[in-house]
Amino acid sequence: MRDPAEDRDQPRRQLHPLPKGLVELYGLLAVLFVLVPEWMAGGALKGFREGREGSELPLPSMAWQRLPELQLATMGLAELRLMARRERLCGYTVMGRQRLTNRLMRRLSRRRGTPRTL
Repeated sequence: MRDPAEDRDQPRRQLHPLPKGLVELYGLLAVLFVLVPEWMAGGALKGFREGREGSELPLPSMAWQRLPELQLATMGLAELRLMARRERLCGYTVMGRQRLTNRLMRRLSRRRGTPRTL
């Protein structure tokens, strides 16, 4: 441990502040390189939204409706459990999302006669 008396004997280093003009220059650069592009991107996205009619989301493709992997990936845990209940899976209430998805995939692939992918 250092002795406090030693600290008094040594002169303290004095930090020199940056010149005020340099600080203002850094602030200006921050605005130009960070905030202005953010404002421009926000305005562009707003313009895209105004030009569209109808739904904000694109319609699901046929592959999305046909493939059970994609259907299960979009479902929440509550929806997965409802589907497991309809499919009469045992123990679905205590399963985590990944295990429940895997079991449903096996069940759906057996029923449809397609090879298992998950």
